[in-house]
Amino acid sequence: MRDPRLLTAAVAVLARTGWDGLTMDAVAEEAGLSRVTAWRLGASREALVSSLLQRLEDDYRRALWPALTGTGSARDRMGVALLALFDVAEGHLPLLMASDQVFHKASQSGINFNEPFARLFRDGLEDGSLTCPGDDADQSADLLFNTACWPYVHLRGRHQWDRERVRRQLSAMVLPRPPAPG
Repeated sequence: MRDPRLLTAAVAVLARTGWDGLTMDAVAEEAGLSRVTAWRLGASREALVSSLLQRLEDDYRRALWPALTGTGSARDRMGVALLALFDVAEGHLPLLMASDQVFHKASQSGINFNEPFARLFRDGLEDGSLTCPGDDADQSADLLFNTACWPYVHLRGRHQWDRERVRRQLSAMVLPRPPAPG
């Protein structure tokens, strides 16, 4: 399901009504198409959700890649990764606001959304620029991802905070501190 009219319409319906309102009738109407035309284009609720989740995965991989391959300390690259996460959340805000299960649904296809952060924690332990909040890089990544992502979604979507304000303040709050000297 790659028809941009239907995907754009599905996002608009999600933003307005959430998961419960995501019906083929509502999507077809939003796209200015008949339900039969939408069906002929391959649309179904499952196909639309699958396509939206695939777009989320693709955007996430593309956005996090520079943080994983860039130069600088792991802490510096963690800052880049957090901003990339916020960019992805911004680009998929209606989808993320519809359910806090979106990343779990998308991960069923095999992507591990925490892995970039776990790798950065491991790199930080190696280069001395980061410590894990717990003893485990994977658990620390899960904690960081969820501590950063969901407040961003909530503050942007429910409280309409300014994008830059949320990015700046959340980054300052959740970016792991460097290890204490000595």
